[in-house]
Amino acid sequence: MTIPNAIAIDGPVACGKTAVGRELAQRLDMRFLDTGVMYRAITLVALYRGLDIGDEQKLSALAESVHMALVPRESEDRLFVDGVDVTERLRDAAVERNVSHVAALARVRAALVERQREIAHGGPIVMVGRDIGTVVLKDAGFKAFLRASVDVRAERRHKEIIAKGLSADLEQVKADLARRDKLDTERANSPLRAAEDAVTIDTDNLGLEEVIEKLMSLIESSR
Repeated sequence: MTIPNAIAIDGPVACGKTAVGRELAQRLDMRFLDTGVMYRAITLVALYRGLDIGDEQKLSALAESVHMALVPRESEDRLFVDGVDVTERLRDAAVERNVSHVAALARVRAALVERQREIAHGGPIVMVGRDIGTVVLKDAGFKAFLRASVDVRAERRHKEIIAKGLSADLEQVKADLARRDKLDTERANSPLRAAEDAVTIDTDNLGLEEVIEKLMSLIESSR
C-alpha cells in the first residue's frame, strides 16, 4: 500500500486522536507527534516559573528557547524539557485549566508551528493536534478529523484519570471539556475545525481498532 508522506489528524480534546495516531504510525512504520504535548509543556514550564499565562511576549520567548525532546517508548512517548522528563506532569490540573489559553496566543502558536514543520520535514510522520490539517501541514497527503460527543469524551477522560489512581468527578470533567471546546473553536488564531479536504469520522460508537481499520481503508483508497 502506498502511503502519504504526512498524515494529519485533528479533533477536540479526548476524541481519541492520540491513541489512534500512535497506533496508525506504528502500523505504517511512520514517526508520530502529538503536538498537544508541546503546548502542555510550555504551559507547565510557564506555571513552574511563575509567568503570567496571558503574557504573550514572555511565553512566546519561552516557546522559542526551551528545548523539547520526544523519546519514543513502547507504551507512551516521554517528553523531556531541558533534559527533564515532564511526561507525568503534562496533565496536571493546573495545566488542564490553562493550556487552551496558552494555545490561543498567536506568537506561541507561531513558534511551535515552526518547530512542528521542522519535525515533519524529517521524514514520514503522523501528526495529531487541533490545526494540523488547516495550518501546520496544509499539504498533508491524508487528513482526518475525529469527533465525538462531549458525553462520550468525558467518560473516556474520566476513565483515564481513574485508571491512574486519581479522583475525578464526571460532571466536572464534562464541564472542563466543554470549556476547552469553546476556547479551542472560538479562538481567533488557528481555531479548531476540520480542513475542507479532511475525512470526518465520528468515534462515539467506534473502538480504537474500528477507527484504525477505517482510516487504513480510507488511506489505501485515497491513493
